[in-house]
Amino acid sequence: MTQLFAIAAGGAAGAVFRFWVSNGIYGLFGRGFPFGTLVVNVAGSLLMGFLYIMLLERMTVAPEMRAALLVGFLGAFTTFSTFSIETLNLIEQADFLKAGLNIVFSVTACLLACWFGVLLGRQL
Repeated sequence: MTQLFAIAAGGAAGAVFRFWVSNGIYGLFGRGFPFGTLVVNVAGSLLMGFLYIMLLERMTVAPEMRAALLVGFLGAFTTFSTFSIETLNLIEQADFLKAGLNIVFSVTACLLACWFGVLLGRQL
């Protein structure tokens, strides 16, 4: 039961942090392209790769802490559902170039960021 509370607390923090980060990015670059979601997903992927290695291979932490960070915080921080609806909206607006770029950049950048996080975690 404590693990569920840890996930819930991490999820609440991740959701609030996602709101702050994505709105900050949109404030800088506008909403013409889903940069806020892209930045959140890439940063979340980097953190997932890094924290996965650190929390499972490099450090001894309680299962509740791992669950709070990996499942709760990062699960709420990353926004694949938002990515999906924003991309679908671009497709429905017949803005196929932006939709395609968002798909390619998001998937490629997130996978590379996660891999970089894993490499970074393994170096420590």
